[in-house]
Amino acid sequence: MGFRAVLTCVVLSFYLQAGSSQDVDAVPVLNCCEGDVLFLLDSSGSVSSFDFSHMLSFLSDLVLPFSLGPDQVRIGLLQVGTDPHLEFGFGAYSSQRGLQSALRRTKQLGGDTNTEEALVIAKERVLRSGMPEGARPGLPRVLVWLTDGVEPGDVQGPMADLREDGVAVLVVSTGRGNYQILRDVASPPSEEHLYFVDIEDMSIITEDLRNAIIEIIRAERLQVRDISSTSAELFWRPVLAGAGHYDIRFGPVRSGNVEVVGGSPGTNPLTEFGHYQRIVRPGDSSSAKLTNLRPDTKYLVTLHPVSNPELFNKLNTTFTTQPVPPVKPEVQSPAQVSVSESTMNSVRVSWGPLQPDLVQSYHVEYSVLPAGKLHVVKVSNTQNSTLLTNLQPGTQYLVTVSARYFSGRERAMSVKVCTEEVLPALADLQLTTVGSDSVKVQWKGSADGLRGYWVTWEGEPTHSSIQRSTLYLPPHLLSTTLTQVPPNTRVCVSPVYKSARGDGLCCTAHFSSAALTWSHRL
Repeated sequence: MGFRAVLTCVVLSFYLQAGSSQDVDAVPVLNCCEGDVLFLLDSSGSVSSFDFSHMLSFLSDLVLPFSLGPDQVRIGLLQVGTDPHLEFGFGAYSSQRGLQSALRRTKQLGGDTNTEEALVIAKERVLRSGMPEGARPGLPRVLVWLTDGVEPGDVQGPMADLREDGVAVLVVSTGRGNYQILRDVASPPSEEHLYFVDIEDMSIITEDLRNAIIEIIRAERLQVRDISSTSAELFWRPVLAGAGHYDIRFGPVRSGNVEVVGGSPGTNPLTEFGHYQRIVRPGDSSSAKLTNLRPDTKYLVTLHPVSNPELFNKLNTTFTTQPVPPVKPEVQSPAQVSVSESTMNSVRVSWGPLQPDLVQSYHVEYSVLPAGKLHVVKVSNTQNSTLLTNLQPGTQYLVTVSARYFSGRERAMSVKVCTEEVLPALADLQLTTVGSDSVKVQWKGSADGLRGYWVTWEGEPTHSSIQRSTLYLPPHLLSTTLTQVPPNTRVCVSPVYKSARGDGLCCTAHFSSAALTWSHRL
């Protein structure tokens, strides 16, 4: 089985995520979500103090970008030991500074891994609405279980009860553990909600786990779409269930006179503004058309759900209408440049529109960024594309298309492109059965640019499902042992590079009384 992804890169943009749990103010805030997230942390004696500190550091980095508060994300921490302890509940911290300080103060409990009792506390006190430390009604609830996988206990029943109650369960295991149990307790799909990772490499899954949480608790609050110069569409998440009505007010923002109380647009009442329009929509509505707007003007809009006897917070946001479209000047070539047919050594560059009556010829210049040798290709005025060849694999180029006009003028447009990366395939894969349900997986690989390996394994399909799991390993590891492996499991290993996966190899393990070895070589 092989894995291959093709990447065509027209304009490279780099997203640099930099942050530290010690520098709260420097981290961009993800004002995207609304929900309650409880972390169930294995704090028993089976976890070394070194591993425990790594788990806390991982938690700190994981939650750092979230915006906290009563109308945002709330975080709780429940430690698992002989006597499980609620370190802090959902209402404890509404700022990152306080939360990060609490995580740094957290001490390991030690003792036995009493996960069953911890789940009772989670269900009865923390994840239940109406309790002093409980969850908020009507909002997503997430349980993230961080465990070393050692003796998880009888957790399948309690976890199933939580899932049936609407709690999303995500699992992170830093050991090999009992795969079947961990797979059973994680909310489906398990490939998105179950993670196996070495303790020192937990940062590898930080972004994926955070994105999985975001997908569950993402809040569709107040949004303005389809903005033109004179109108816009307002959308919101319904909260009235058909009863009551929505009071909507919107008007131009007076320069220097906008203040959002509480600090986060979209969640707090707005301050007084000048002339405004008002419309009312019934309680079963979720959108409204805002009309008679001024072009190129910033507007403030507030939505107030009104229903007796319940009291709802006002929501507000700002938006700017489009300017009146100017009269378009005559289109001159090249007005657009695009890239296609990218390979490791070539790329096709196209442009338009063709103007043979005005343009004498086109010159295509390209060089390796940031300061490579400049190459020039001359193209006739009736041709709108050319294939650049003899390029270097996995390399970024700056390509400039210049139109030389008969009048002597020139017009140019540039684009950044990158060739495909060389993706060497895995050369060797060997499986050795260990006992009746374990497999040692070994392979060879040491290519330049290697980022790691994906190990996937799945058993024979049953009437109900296919047992499938994945494991990401860093590039210096060339073997791993899979436990609790079903009979006739197919194991695949593929190398991971910067832009895509290389071709992998697969073998099927057949268990018997004696240890056997299967291999696959290219």
